[in-house]
Amino acid sequence: MEKIIGIDLGTTNSVVAILEGGEPVIIPNSRGDRLTPSIVAFSDKREILVGQVAKNQIVINSERSVSSVKRHMGTDYKIKIGRKKYTPQEISSFILRKLKKDAEEYLQTPITKAVITVPAYFDDNQRQATKDAGKIAGLEVLRIINEPTAAALSYGLRHEENQIVIVLDLGGGTYDVSILELGDGVFEVRSTSGVNHLGGDDFDERIINYLADRFEEQEKIDLRQDRMALQKLKEEAEKAKIELSEATVATINIPFITADANGPKHLNIELSRTEFEGLIQDLINQMIPPIEKALEDASLSSAEINRVILAGGSTRIPAVREAFRSALDNEFYRKVNPDECVALGAAIQAGILGGDVRGVVLVDVTPLSLGIETEGGIFVPLINRNTTIPTASSKTFTTIADGQSVVEVHVLQGENPQADKNISLGKFQLGGIRSARKGDPHINVEFDIDVDGIVHVTAEDVDTGNQQTIRITNAMSYSSEEIERMVAEAELQIAQSEKYNELLVIKHDVEKLVKEVNQALEQGSSEIDKQMSEELTNALNDLQAALNVEDIEEIQFNQTALLAMYEELRKTLKNDSGAEVKVAGS
Repeated sequence: MEKIIGIDLGTTNSVVAILEGGEPVIIPNSRGDRLTPSIVAFSDKREILVGQVAKNQIVINSERSVSSVKRHMGTDYKIKIGRKKYTPQEISSFILRKLKKDAEEYLQTPITKAVITVPAYFDDNQRQATKDAGKIAGLEVLRIINEPTAAALSYGLRHEENQIVIVLDLGGGTYDVSILELGDGVFEVRSTSGVNHLGGDDFDERIINYLADRFEEQEKIDLRQDRMALQKLKEEAEKAKIELSEATVATINIPFITADANGPKHLNIELSRTEFEGLIQDLINQMIPPIEKALEDASLSSAEINRVILAGGSTRIPAVREAFRSALDNEFYRKVNPDECVALGAAIQAGILGGDVRGVVLVDVTPLSLGIETEGGIFVPLINRNTTIPTASSKTFTTIADGQSVVEVHVLQGENPQADKNISLGKFQLGGIRSARKGDPHINVEFDIDVDGIVHVTAEDVDTGNQQTIRITNAMSYSSEEIERMVAEAELQIAQSEKYNELLVIKHDVEKLVKEVNQALEQGSSEIDKQMSEELTNALNDLQAALNVEDIEEIQFNQTALLAMYEELRKTLKNDSGAEVKVAGS
C-alpha cells in the first residue's frame, strides 16, 4: 500500500512524519535534521535553495530569499524575484517538494499523497491555498487537518481514558486554541479560537526594533534602512529569543554590522529576559481572550480541563507559559514535543486514512461562521462557528426588486453582523428566476463544508428548479489548468537547479584538471614536444569555451579528451623524470 506522509507546513519550520509499525515518527531531512526551515532562496544562477541552505545565505542574499510566507497564504500577495512574481502557494510548494523528496529518500519509495496541517483559525481561502500548494508540489492532499487537532491526536493516541484537553498552539506566525473531548477512540473538537497573525515572528520584530533603536541612539544610524544589516538583526533576534527561554540575559554581538565616514560600526547590546518580556507583554495579553472564548463556546470552565498541551516553538517562552498557567490554573503536559507533535498527529491522520490506524474517529469543527450578505449589507450566518464538520445547512431567501431575474450570492466568513467587516470568500450569480413581484420567488441557499473545512454553496430557485452549484473560490485560487502549468514550471525550475548543481560539481573537477595541466605544461616545457603542447593548449581552449556556454555534455566531452591527452603527457614526463604525475579525476 502506498505510504501517506503527514506534513506540518509551518511559518518558521516545517516537519514531515510517517506512521511506522503503528507509531508516528519524524522523517529527518537530507541533513539529518528533524526541522526544516520554511525558507526559500533563489541564487543568481537559477538555483533554488530550500531549508537550512537557504537560511545560511539569507544575510548576503536577502533580496532573493523568502521566509514566513505562510502569513500570506490565501491573499493576493506576490513575491518578486528578479523578473518573476511568485504567489505564496508557489513558494510553499518549493518547501513541500523538499519535504516530499526527503521523505522519498528516507522511505526509498515514491510519495504522492499527504495530510497537511493548517492553523485552526485559517479561513476557507487559506485552506484552499494550502491544498493548491500541495498540488503544485506534486502531492495529492488527502486531508487538511487543524494543527491543534493534530497535536491532540499525537497526545491522545497513547491515552485511552476519557478526558478534556486544551491545545495552545503558538508558532512562528499563528496562535490557535482548541478544546477537544477524548474518549473511546473519538477525538471531538468542542471549540476553537485564535489569532491568524500572532506568533514568534512578532516577538522577533520587537527585539529587532529594540536593537535598532538602541543602535540609532548610540551611532545615529538606522539599521532598518540597510537590508543586509536588517537581516543580521533578524537572525540575532531569533537567537536571542531562544536563548532567553533558558538564560536571564542574552548578548547580541554583531561586528561590522555597518559603516559610516568614520569607519566600521559594531553592535554589542545586552537584552535581559525582563526587558524582553516587557517588549512583548501586549502580545502575550492578546493570547488570553481566545482561551476565554474557546472555554465559553465549549460551555466549560478552566477547572474542567484535564490536560493542557502546548504546541509550537514559541510556547517555550517562560512569560508565555506563565500567562497560560495563570489563565487556566493548570500545569502543562510535558511529554509532547511542541515542535514535532503537529507533524506526528498529521501522520496519525494519514494512518487513519490509509487504514493503518483503526478505531480512531476525528470530529473537527469550522472555526468561523459562514453565511451570505443580504439587503442593507447585513451578514446572515447559515453555519455558526464551532459547528462539527462535515456539515450542511440551508436557508430560503427572496428577491428585493420586482421582475428581478438574477440574484448575486455573496459568501462570507466571520462573526460581524456587518457584511463588509467579514472575510469575502466569493460571489456568484443565479439567473433564470421567474418574473414576479419582489418577495415572491423562493431562493434556497445551501452551504456544505467538507472534512477539510472547504466550502461548497448551492443556490436554487425553488419555483423553476434553476440551480447553481459551486465550490467557493476566490481570486487567489487556481483552476486545474493553472495548477498543471505551475507544476510544469516548478519541475522545470527544480530540473534547472539540479542541472546547475551538477554543473557546479563538474566545474570544480574541470578547474582542478585545468590547473594541473597548466602546471605540467609549465614545469615540463623542456620535455614536451611542440605538437603535444599545441594539442593540449587547443584542448584547454575547447574546454574553456564549453565552460563559457555551460553546456554540460560539451564540457564532459572535452574533459574526457583533455584527460586522455593529460594521461599521455603524464607518461611522457614520467619516462623522462621517473617521477609519478597524478592525473586529476583519475
